[in-house]
Amino acid sequence: MTVLSFDEQGIDVIYEGTEFRLDKELVEEAIQKEYPDITDHEVLQIVEENPALTGEPQRIGDILD
Repeated sequence: MTVLSFDEQGIDVIYEGTEFRLDKELVEEAIQKEYPDITDHEVLQIVEENPALTGEPQRIGDILD
């Protein structure tokens, strides 16, 4: 299971027991969108090879509000 924790500067990720940080600029470059418009599903897709996407995607901008 992958755990994502969002803040204004980036995302803390726990993936298969490994913790790391994705900076806002890195995520924007990888997904080619502004940070608030990126969804949690899009982030999962860059972290995991074949993520199990459940539920509706949420925009980071909505998560942070």
